[in-house]
Amino acid sequence: MVRTAAGYAERMASRRSIRDFSPDPVPFAVIEEAIRAASTAPSGANVQPWRFVVLTDPERKRRLREAAEIEERTFYGRRASDEWLEALAPLGTDWRKPFLETAPAVIVVFEVHKGPNSPKPYYVKESVGIAVGMMITSLHLAGLATLTHTPSPMQFLNEVCQRPPEERAYVVMPVGYPADEVRVPDISRKPLSEVLVRL
Repeated sequence: MVRTAAGYAERMASRRSIRDFSPDPVPFAVIEEAIRAASTAPSGANVQPWRFVVLTDPERKRRLREAAEIEERTFYGRRASDEWLEALAPLGTDWRKPFLETAPAVIVVFEVHKGPNSPKPYYVKESVGIAVGMMITSLHLAGLATLTHTPSPMQFLNEVCQRPPEERAYVVMPVGYPADEVRVPDISRKPLSEVLVRL
């Protein structure tokens, strides 16, 4: 059991978010299976309040990028505090989001709230967050790279993805292979002794 857990922890320690994707296509079956894994996540009252929209059409990805960059210009130019911008600086991010077009697939995950064809959900953000974590894990173990992108506000995603009002965007996730010239921020993780408390 310990060997299994340690092996998993070691494989996950190599996961990094990237922003430089190769345009090479990925097997759609891998994305399907990752979403199948995500849909096994626990959820409040087992309502399963999630929807996974996979964009592969170049024109739709272009529209997604254009709309996201409008919001991001405002975020970096006016909405973000100096403290927030300072925290982002080591990652080298700005309003430009070319990965939304370059990555061969972009998964937009929506929370599903009560609507004409959906029941009242419980613990929506917690449930969807767990599912997204499981999807990231599945994609990483399959050999694909991801990025969790959260433009704010995200209402424009309903139009781009043709989703009804009761669905609210949670995260935008480009998926693909790293580009040959991929840049990965030099980050570290907190040691186990700092995050684990045994009582």
